[in-house]
Amino acid sequence: MPFYKYLFSPKLFKEYDGSKDVYEPGAFEKYGDQILAALNLMWSVGYYTSPLLITFLYRRGYLVVDSVGTLAKFTTGIGLLVAVSLCMRGLGRSMNVVYVRFAECFENAKRHDRTPESKNQIRRYDFDFKHWPVDFTVTSSVQRAQASRSKPFWISSLPCQIAAYLAIHTFGIRMIYPGSVKLLQNYIDPMLQQGRTKLITEQKGKRNKVKTSDGNEIDTVFIDNRNKSLNGRTLVFCSEGNAGFYEIGIMSTPIELQYSVLGWNHPGFAGSSGSPYPAQDQNAVDAVMQFAITDLGFTPDNIVLYGWSIGGYSTLYAASQYPDVKGVVLDATFDDVLQLAIPRMPESLSNIVKIAIRDYVNLNNTELIAQYNGPVMLIRRTEDEIICSEDNNLATNRGNFLLINMLKFRFPNIFKTEQENLAKDLLAKPIEFMRDGELTNCVHAIPCSNKLLFLDSDELCLSLLMSYLTDNGNNGTSRSYPIEIGAEYSKEQRDSMAKFLIRKHLQDYKSTHCTPLPVEYFKIPWEIPSDTDFVFT
Repeated sequence: MPFYKYLFSPKLFKEYDGSKDVYEPGAFEKYGDQILAALNLMWSVGYYTSPLLITFLYRRGYLVVDSVGTLAKFTTGIGLLVAVSLCMRGLGRSMNVVYVRFAECFENAKRHDRTPESKNQIRRYDFDFKHWPVDFTVTSSVQRAQASRSKPFWISSLPCQIAAYLAIHTFGIRMIYPGSVKLLQNYIDPMLQQGRTKLITEQKGKRNKVKTSDGNEIDTVFIDNRNKSLNGRTLVFCSEGNAGFYEIGIMSTPIELQYSVLGWNHPGFAGSSGSPYPAQDQNAVDAVMQFAITDLGFTPDNIVLYGWSIGGYSTLYAASQYPDVKGVVLDATFDDVLQLAIPRMPESLSNIVKIAIRDYVNLNNTELIAQYNGPVMLIRRTEDEIICSEDNNLATNRGNFLLINMLKFRFPNIFKTEQENLAKDLLAKPIEFMRDGELTNCVHAIPCSNKLLFLDSDELCLSLLMSYLTDNGNNGTSRSYPIEIGAEYSKEQRDSMAKFLIRKHLQDYKSTHCTPLPVEYFKIPWEIPSDTDFVFT
């Protein structure tokens, strides 16, 4: 291979040859890479501090005509240093047997990027993902239209609108999605490589690059368990949090249960290009869903969408676009990111925060969940320090409000004002107390022990739901909301049904926000059965 190609060929991290060792570059390649990395870091710091840097240079008199020569010499010196570093790196790579073998494989894959043989060859290596050939390209978007948000313009609010725009497009988006910060990614890169190695070598995962409709390239990994277990016929589609990566994220739980699993990284995270603005994130999740259906061969009714934390937004957006998916599991997520942002910012900035969120990062899960009629399971962390708007106050967990808003939409005649207040009171405590410590009201009064009373109430509530669907033209299916059951119920009957529905849609897990989810908490979401064996008396 010509020497010049070694100058710009991808950085190699590991060859999957059965060893646990990472790729060891030679001295020339190592030092050349280190110099280039240091220059890149200086550029990143200069970019993010450019307003301060320009002010400093201006006050020192460097931004005048007389200083052009000095700036030109400085720029030329940096250019020469880059050129020498590239030559050192290229020379080191051309002298390394492992890298030469990889480079030949990489060039062959570029020439024959459509053949399975070339793809399998390139998957033997872990290297800089921006050089990875595209495996799937979205040719047409299947996204359904979303309601546009009106933005009234007022001259008096212009300063706040300008400040909001600048804040979001500089540091704001990185505060909301810290995983997109390159300094953080560089720090945890060894952990990402280790996690990726485990997925590929132990779980036989396959890495793919998916190109979105807006040109971003999304890093994905697929674990195929269809031939290993019955669970493997179901694909669990995992969406990570705002500092989560598939390499070290939530995939481990469904993998342990032997589901087929598809993980992906948000735009701007690790190998994925772009930035995690809502529009780009929506295009990304849509592209990966199309990849799962078209290329991997899963039908929507065999796909479970699983989202953790801010990944709940990506999950619910996918559910709104693909309403036939098997179900949605939301772990430690929220109703509206604005309700989390306001308490954490100074009150004097509240107007700017509201404009910034609503106009540019409107992660409103309450709006999205009303667009999906399938089964949903919420997992609430009872010691969550992130999703609660007040520390150590379970009543302020924003997952409570997402659950209540969903049930209000789906069962409007059950969740009236009294039942909404009841739900808020119940959700201020761990949900287990409804099973173990509280006397549950029955739809029909039946004298029995607390435990039997609870079971009878569940059976009666379920029977009433199933009968209503059968008798009201829904063909026995619950995938058509809202359901108008309960218009003639008494307060006690509504209370009992409300408690039943809360229990069926919520699980509590005693943990903090970032604790890995144990396998016993991951379940296919409940939905009202289509057939009944109950006899009503």
